[in-house]
Amino acid sequence: MVKYQLFVEVMTEHNLTTMPPDKSLVVSPPEEPTKAELSVLDTAERFGFGLTHRMNKGAWKKFWTFFQRHIGSLWIYLATYNLMNVRGLENFNSADAEKPLMLVSNHRSFFDMYTVSSVIFRRTSRPIKLYFPVRAKFFYDSPLGWFVNLVMGWWAMYPPFFREAKQANKRDFDKFSLRKLIELSSEKKGNVIGFHPEGKRNLNDDPYSFLPAQPGIGKVIYEAKPQVVPVFIAGLNNDLPKQILGNWSGGEKVRIWFGKPVDLTKFYEQRDSVRTHKSIADHLMEKIAVLAEMDREEFAHEQEGIK
Repeated sequence: MVKYQLFVEVMTEHNLTTMPPDKSLVVSPPEEPTKAELSVLDTAERFGFGLTHRMNKGAWKKFWTFFQRHIGSLWIYLATYNLMNVRGLENFNSADAEKPLMLVSNHRSFFDMYTVSSVIFRRTSRPIKLYFPVRAKFFYDSPLGWFVNLVMGWWAMYPPFFREAKQANKRDFDKFSLRKLIELSSEKKGNVIGFHPEGKRNLNDDPYSFLPAQPGIGKVIYEAKPQVVPVFIAGLNNDLPKQILGNWSGGEKVRIWFGKPVDLTKFYEQRDSVRTHKSIADHLMEKIAVLAEMDREEFAHEQEGIK
């Protein structure tokens, strides 16, 4: 079992931000939260977590992954097939299917990782069990959020983080989510975890600009030591109807670039600290930026005509 450090970090959207060390954190089986951790959630949150937690275990996870591969990926394909351009998928395929894999990408739309998931489900045959760590607000505190998690992610928006909860004590639940995330990233065949090192969507008009990397992803990687593949995504927007219509009306090309697996050995030899975690996150954003430059060279002039 991973020996978890006392330093606790939590997530905003698809990434973590740091919290002060919690010396009361006790290592417990990552599979289930403690009674104390569950007690800080209200009734709706406990129900939302319990439901999603169950859907991400054992036979239920296999059941929903089947639908994700054969149905969820299909509608994304139908909405993008005229625009989709994929480069470097062999880098994803070359990763060891017996070990967990993290996909770390830039973040510009709500649909980034879901589009990536469609590509890897439809164009590869390796075992895949997807997890998208997400902020708990909306997705875990209301029936509508639970429904969106089902129809958009087939329950893959898991584990939840309450970092932005109004009641600060709800962040205590994030101790479990951090343990679970490290477990998913260090154990079990076929686990693929999607992360955005920037921590939130970058709304800048320049698709080749990035927000500062957050150290939380570096903390998880330092602890779990998974395989890591950088991804650059461009051409998606946040208007779903417009995005779908663009597939037939000549919208901007959707480009997904998979980089080579990143060797982070030199960082694992450094001290377990926020500085090291931030260095890992910065290094990953540099790898994403390299892919962005490759995209600029191949596609930027074509997109000028559309704009």
